Amino acid sequence: MSVIDELRMRPAAVGARRWDASLAVRLVLAVTVISTLLIGANLATPLYPLIQAELGLSSFAVTVAFASYVVALIGGLVHAGHWSDHIGRRAALVLAVVLGLLGAALFAVATSLPMLAAGRMLQGGAVALATGASAAALRDLLPTRPDWASRFTLMASAGGVAAGPVIGGLLSLLPSPTRTPFVVYLVVLASLLVPLVLLRARPAIKPAAAGKPLAVLRPRKPAVSREARRSFWTASSVGFLSFAVFGFTLSLAPTWFAGIAGTTSRPLIGLLAALVLGSSAISQLVSPRGRFVVPAGLAGMALGVGLLPVAQASGSLPLLIGACVVTGFGQGMAFRVVFNEVSMRVDPALHAQTVSAVYVITYLGSAVPVLGLGAAAGVWGLNASVTVFALAICAVCGVLAAGSLVLRARAPR
Repeated sequence: MSVIDELRMRPAAVGARRWDASLAVRLVLAVTVISTLLIGANLATPLYPLIQAELGLSSFAVTVAFASYVVALIGGLVHAGHWSDHIGRRAALVLAVVLGLLGAALFAVATSLPMLAAGRMLQGGAVALATGASAAALRDLLPTRPDWASRFTLMASAGGVAAGPVIGGLLSLLPSPTRTPFVVYLVVLASLLVPLVLLRARPAIKPAAAGKPLAVLRPRKPAVSREARRSFWTASSVGFLSFAVFGFTLSLAPTWFAGIAGTTSRPLIGLLAALVLGSSAISQLVSPRGRFVVPAGLAGMALGVGLLPVAQASGSLPLLIGACVVTGFGQGMAFRVVFNEVSMRVDPALHAQTVSAVYVITYLGSAVPVLGLGAAAGVWGLNASVTVFALAICAVCGVLAAGSLVLRARAPR
């Protein structure tokens, strides 16, 4: 079946020959596509100070550019989060890569805030399509191991977001630092189209009815089954807090970190910005177990975020690094468990739609609090605003940790 056939939701042509890739190759492709798209979406993190100076943008304008990506991503999850169920996982991933290419190309030539925002919105749409499709593809490929499917999903997401700032910082050492990283990235992303197009796609799990194929692609109100509702809201709450911290580290934090570290080195700034996400990704490999992993993870996240203002006040780079690592590791511990609980309780046919619904709320954390932080920074200054932001996150994490501890202590063993 060709990609065009899938997009038109028509049966495969008789006798068509395609690359019947192994299970391992399909797993690698699903992980690689979402990781690469997220790398591209965060490639600009260490470049924001340069872009800000080059285009004469304010701190609030930087958060607007960042939030435009999140708004498009949320809209994409609501409107297209279920598409891969009907057009197939491969076709959804191909569409995502094409959107990612357009977004990165526009961002590379941007000369104004509207162009930056438009490029970011295209990247957000790409990640939205790939999020549900890749998570559902992993679940399809590992039907008897949903825990590993969830772990691969979170590891790919956190790892891709973490790698973006590091790679962006390193590529910025090349000539034309606000353009070259995106040119290199475009070549890498375009190369992913080759295996995707050659791949023999598996049939869509919910084919469209004859005569009305486009009806199934209409926007749907996010819905969650009753069995998964409590797990859904727990995962969404933890996700919202997590992405509020991630949004800060990927937008305004590079400038803030540079002040603490006393450096203008873009690779170092990118590495600092990636610490929280990188620690979160590593936690998926270590995967601590036990009844109280969630409250312990939330407590660790509260501690790490609470130490950020202390690191700034003391000017301590080691304390900043330690706070970022503790924050990321605690977040990864908690979110892995609550995300896996949702996956275990939802029917496979609704997996893409449910994961998209979780991420709708989760990604709001990257938009609403970060926009507020950017606006506050313009009034009270970045240091004071970050302190209030960190203390608020710390307090809510503490409340969630206490609530989770009580519920899990009462639950039967």
